[in-house]
Amino acid sequence: MTHSTTEYAVQVRNIHKSFDRNEVLKGVSFSAPRGSVTSIIGASGSGKSTLLRCINHLVVPDEGEIIIGDDVLRSRRKRDGKMVTQDTRLLENVRTRLGMVFQNFHLWAHRTVLQNVTEGPVHVKGMPKRAAADVALALLNKVGLADKAQAYPDQLSGGQQQRVAIARALAMEPDVLLFDEPTSALDPEMVNEVLRVIRDLAREGRTMVLVTHEMQFAREVSNHTMFMHNGIIAEQGDPARMFDTPQTDRLKQFLRPLQ
Repeated sequence: MTHSTTEYAVQVRNIHKSFDRNEVLKGVSFSAPRGSVTSIIGASGSGKSTLLRCINHLVVPDEGEIIIGDDVLRSRRKRDGKMVTQDTRLLENVRTRLGMVFQNFHLWAHRTVLQNVTEGPVHVKGMPKRAAADVALALLNKVGLADKAQAYPDQLSGGQQQRVAIARALAMEPDVLLFDEPTSALDPEMVNEVLRVIRDLAREGRTMVLVTHEMQFAREVSNHTMFMHNGIIAEQGDPARMFDTPQTDRLKQFLRPLQ
């Protein structure tokens, strides 16, 4: 684990991002303290996933800074107009400390569950294969899939694949876990098995930033909730307060179907 002098695991400062002429993020800033769970809610197209992907520069911001611990990620514009990360070596280092769980799992189909989980520790961190396998089996046990270590992804349900993806992210011992709508590609009966794992991680005090449309879950598991609308944070604060007494008309409208 990296020891940092700041109480914040993630700081996002004035992030802007446009795709062609569509301005998706319009100057977004927030900070996530260590050990906190920050959930990002909002309608489709509000900029939630783009914001999350800016944190690890999967999407390179047009403007603004991302600070992970003490490290500052900045962008620069190439001559052809394309935005790239200013310091690619720093980005590689930062990415080893950010675990990312995607909507559609992104597992390697031709590798077993165990190989999927050991890949990062062995090839990125240089961990010996046997030690990596021990860590991987412990993590698979933690997510309830120790018996599937030799299975291939296509032999698993969607919920099982997503739990493998979470184990894979944890295997890198990240400082921060980023979840991009981790249950939205799942059948309803599989959603709870994934949420249960995330809930356990929250209890352990892991720092997480979570884009989700599971409102009850966001309310229950988060320390801080941000509601995005049209590329800005339209409202943020304590989850219970936001869900019970939303301040803005936009959030009231968004939550109305839940009432």
